[in-house]
Amino acid sequence: MGIVSPGFQGRPRSSEPALPPGQYLTQDFPVLSAGPTPKVPLDSWEFVITTETGAEYRWSWSELMSLPQETPKVDIHCVTRWSKLGTTWQGVSLDTLLDGIDTDAAYVLAHSYGGYSTNLPLDDLRGGRAWVAHTFEGGDLPAEHGGPARLLVPHLYFWKSAKWVRGLRLMSTDQQGFWETAGYHDYGDPWREQRYQGD
Repeated sequence: MGIVSPGFQGRPRSSEPALPPGQYLTQDFPVLSAGPTPKVPLDSWEFVITTETGAEYRWSWSELMSLPQETPKVDIHCVTRWSKLGTTWQGVSLDTLLDGIDTDAAYVLAHSYGGYSTNLPLDDLRGGRAWVAHTFEGGDLPAEHGGPARLLVPHLYFWKSAKWVRGLRLMSTDQQGFWETAGYHDYGDPWREQRYQGD
């Protein structure tokens, strides 16, 4: 016969949202940059994908806007330990931009106006997991947050979502970007706390 304690309900469920280890929830959108904010006029903005053979595929701002648009609602996690949940963006899926590009590359180096770069596996930009985003919460993406357009790869730490993105270089071998050469992790999975090399 079991023993039942009156009023015992078991361990209470937490009302806090699930966050990656070591993260805290913020309602703000902190601004963190590796350098000054570049000013990028829309009439000279372009996005270029360069394959490992040197073939180039280019889009002007108007051409990017004419492509199918998506509105992902995603959580974002910064390596400095803040997380912001349920953020809404608009942009063009990398699946759309990569469609029809012949490549055997396994890696990508994203590069930005202002000189920033970051490396990612090409597979992490496919499958509806990455966008070139130009709108945040219904308005133009502010320059301090990467506007006019930034890479959005929300399943990785946010430094992988390169601000002011201007292109992708497809590569057969991995090449570290700005923060990775300074000791940050090459992949950057927040759920595995891959903040630094060796994590």
